[in-house]
Amino acid sequence: MTTLTLDEIERRREFNYRRTPERRVRTIEEARAFVEEVGFCHFWPIKGVELPNLFHAIAGRVRPVPMEHDDPDISKCWGWKDEALDKRWWYYGKFLRRRATLISLKELPYFYALSENYGDLSDYLEEYRAGMLTAEAKRIYEALLEHGPLDTIRLRREAHMSAESAKSRFDRALVELQVGLKVLPIGVAEAGAWRYAFIYEIVQRHFPDLPE
Repeated sequence: MTTLTLDEIERRREFNYRRTPERRVRTIEEARAFVEEVGFCHFWPIKGVELPNLFHAIAGRVRPVPMEHDDPDISKCWGWKDEALDKRWWYYGKFLRRRATLISLKELPYFYALSENYGDLSDYLEEYRAGMLTAEAKRIYEALLEHGPLDTIRLRREAHMSAESAKSRFDRALVELQVGLKVLPIGVAEAGAWRYAFIYEIVQRHFPDLPE
């Protein structure tokens, strides 16, 4: 049996995670290929979590996430992610460790099979009755179920959570639904004070073949 040293393991990680100048991700097509190669990854590096992430793959090295929004690696990360939201190239949403995660479409069915979803849009009711889904998450899900894809601003309104006092509960419930593979962002709308808001949809409607 071959035994790998820690240095060899680290070199393999650097190669596979594209954390080298020669292997860095330079185009959106290469970003798509990277996600397919690794199967799933975080969008940003997460302290204490050893997983590939798109930011370091774009940078071609391990580096801190800068605060400057005009940083070229940051710009590519954000821009490519937004450009790909409606293309069904991958699954994007807050998932692993409740953080932004990219999952290849090849691997997505395995994650979905481990969730509480069984292929019916009304599965959420069983979770709610069992105390496994919060009332806020239920309201958000039902707003999407009734009205179709909604940007964050309108989603808060339709879920009757527009008040400032409800914002933190809304945000937590939205993450809860993403972790449960029930909703995901599928686009960006020019809405809200910053003229930037995710558009959310139900996972089963966005990927209708997934429950199979």
